Amino acid sequence: MTRYQRQMILPEVGQDGQKRLAKAHVLVVGAGGLGCPALQYLTGAGVGRITLIDPDHVEESNLHRQPLYRMSDLGQPKALAARVHLFAANPDIEVEARVQAIHPDLAEDLVSIADVVIDAADSFAVSYILSDACQHARVPLVSASALGQTGYVGGFCGDKTPSLRAVFSDLPERGGTCASAGVLGPVVGMIGALQAQITLQIILQQDPSPMGRMVTLDLKALQFGGFTFHKAPEPETALPFLSRDALRPEDQVVELRSSSEAPESASASAQRMKVEDIETYRSDTDRRMVLCCTSGLRAWRAASRLRAIGHRNLALLAMSACE
Repeated sequence: MTRYQRQMILPEVGQDGQKRLAKAHVLVVGAGGLGCPALQYLTGAGVGRITLIDPDHVEESNLHRQPLYRMSDLGQPKALAARVHLFAANPDIEVEARVQAIHPDLAEDLVSIADVVIDAADSFAVSYILSDACQHARVPLVSASALGQTGYVGGFCGDKTPSLRAVFSDLPERGGTCASAGVLGPVVGMIGALQAQITLQIILQQDPSPMGRMVTLDLKALQFGGFTFHKAPEPETALPFLSRDALRPEDQVVELRSSSEAPESASASAQRMKVEDIETYRSDTDRRMVLCCTSGLRAWRAASRLRAIGHRNLALLAMSACE
């Protein structure tokens, strides 16, 4: 046990805690800027089983903030490359690597067999898909986001903790990404490390629990903040994200991506529209309307407009999460 000696000295760990870590199964969704440090620290701590899912491949632009990878990994699936490096660091753990995107049906299957889920995917749709699955299965979710030099990390769901929807009941009008807004490597490193820290605390059943707590970071100003949300109410209605396979023949599918953006629509019967024109769509309010875009943000905005004029049977399809 020399490998874990320094952490086993801690009264919060000890031999019993190390055994809990060895028996734990953590699902990590995303092997990018947040996932890399989280994975490295979970591996280092001796978490016995990790399921890692990510559809992307290593690019040179990743390397400034994803130091788990090397130049020799360029072009390789992130999940597979990460698995190689994690095993090199600790061959005693089990890592299952899946090169695919998450979607609601798959999320339910993977979440149901995990002890803790880490949302490191940097996607609105994936965060809500995981939150819904974790809330249903009563599995703790450690979700985080980073952009520029700011970010947050929090513990959601589980037995009695509010979901992500209770804290973030609405999406912003516009959403930035690391590619569009930029990010500094240490920012995602710190937030990903915090995800690992909270996950270890959950597995070790630390008191006080990190569940229902949010940590915010403004690293440009070198300031930390946060709050608790134990009593945050769940929204009365929620816009569900669907898998593409969950589309029904009778669904009214609205494709919000342009033909240049997506030559093939989500459904053969889909009608293309812009968010700004969605109120003009003549729909049958008794039939479910499914709004499709890439990230889920445009679909959410369109659904919000339709709700304002009385539509209730709505669902969202984010193709980046389901493809």
